[in-house]
Amino acid sequence: MAKSRTKKRTHVGASNPKHKAPLTGRSTVQDPKSMVIRIGAGEVGSSVSQLAKDVRQVMEPGTASRLKERRANRLRDYVTMTGPLGVTHLLLFSRSDSGNTNLRIATTPRGPTLHFRVEKYSLCKDVRRAQRHPRGGGKEYTTPPLLIMNNIATPGADSNSKVPKHLESLTTTVFQSLFPRINPQTTPLKSIRRVLLLNREPAKDKDDGSFVLNFRHYAIYTKAAGVSKPLRRLDAAEKLFGAKNRKGGVPNLGKLEDISEYMIGGENGEGYVTDGTSGSEMDTDAEVDVLEDAPRRVLSSKARAAKLENGDKIADTEEKVERRRVKLVELGPRMKLRMTKVEEGLCSGKTMWHEHIHKSRQEMQDLEKRWEKRSQEKEARRKQQKANVEKKQKEKAANGAKNKKDGEDDEDDDVEMNGNNSDLFDEMMEDDEDEFDSEGLAGDAAEAIGEQMDDDEWEDERDEIAGN
Repeated sequence: MAKSRTKKRTHVGASNPKHKAPLTGRSTVQDPKSMVIRIGAGEVGSSVSQLAKDVRQVMEPGTASRLKERRANRLRDYVTMTGPLGVTHLLLFSRSDSGNTNLRIATTPRGPTLHFRVEKYSLCKDVRRAQRHPRGGGKEYTTPPLLIMNNIATPGADSNSKVPKHLESLTTTVFQSLFPRINPQTTPLKSIRRVLLLNREPAKDKDDGSFVLNFRHYAIYTKAAGVSKPLRRLDAAEKLFGAKNRKGGVPNLGKLEDISEYMIGGENGEGYVTDGTSGSEMDTDAEVDVLEDAPRRVLSSKARAAKLENGDKIADTEEKVERRRVKLVELGPRMKLRMTKVEEGLCSGKTMWHEHIHKSRQEMQDLEKRWEKRSQEKEARRKQQKANVEKKQKEKAANGAKNKKDGEDDEDDDVEMNGNNSDLFDEMMEDDEDEFDSEGLAGDAAEAIGEQMDDDEWEDERDEIAGN
């Protein structure tokens, strides 16, 4: 029997089915999904459109990377589809009439919504153009990035501060929910290939109520520590021989007589070439110890005893530790985000915090009462609308049953008028002749006057006619 076809290009479930087991170290909870949208696709401009595409790359693989916005689409259209598609977050880019670029991060389906003004930004192409050796375009986007937040919480902050403590906690929770959770003890290091850094700028003074975040995106690269640059180049060249494309990466040894000249080098060919004497910049990257994750064969007790009898050495079964240097290469984009306000609902509802508008405790209580009254009125309208819909449905069902019954009665009363139905004609002719009006004059004024006349009046009229 032929194997059933699986669509891989247009069906997300083909590459990420629901029954697929989670990766090692990942939570069993369903990973969050996001949509990066341009509100007013034809009005934001080409730069903001490219910025939205770059942010989609940052959110990979849990985002709609092929989303196409239309000019006629509204926010309600996207919110309606968040439930069926399982979307948990919306990142909305827009441009105001004054030319400011805004970013809203909303949690579906009930909020809250964080409003940011994008004060400065650099696209991915701008970041790559400024680098000497740009990276990217590999397998970095197959796994979600590692989120690092710095200086989000301010020591000594409370509910009466310019930036209250609950706002800092809310911001931390919203950004953490954008990406799947990991377990540091069981997550493979190879699955962490990117870093998303959110650094909050410190306040200039105590009265400064601003909340500014710097958005940075990096790729993680590692290389062996304690190895000279020529040896690393030879190791990289050896790996190229197994690849299809062998262009580049192989050092030029045509002018050397021996490999030792390349390895020893130095002035007059004396001294071992290290990173300090090779003329290159010193590597100041952090060094970490990485355990070897390759499977190892464990000998049984009989095999170990047999090897000891033969005099063979038993290989060390301890875990091998390799020291590697970690290097971060920026991928972009860069953004400087200033939080302007926080709303309770999904791009609507009560304002929980505002950068420039501060209310007293009495004003906050009045606002609470106003919103409570508004919510009660909204709930009453919703119940009334639901009752009206149910009433109309019942009336429609009753009218449908009645019309169906009347239709059956009309079919019984319909009789074909032709010569074969003589019984109906006989019944009509059995009526009293005095009551039958063949001319159809029953009820006319002339007949009514004639019925009211007495017999004497009729005789007088006859005599007058005869006399004449």
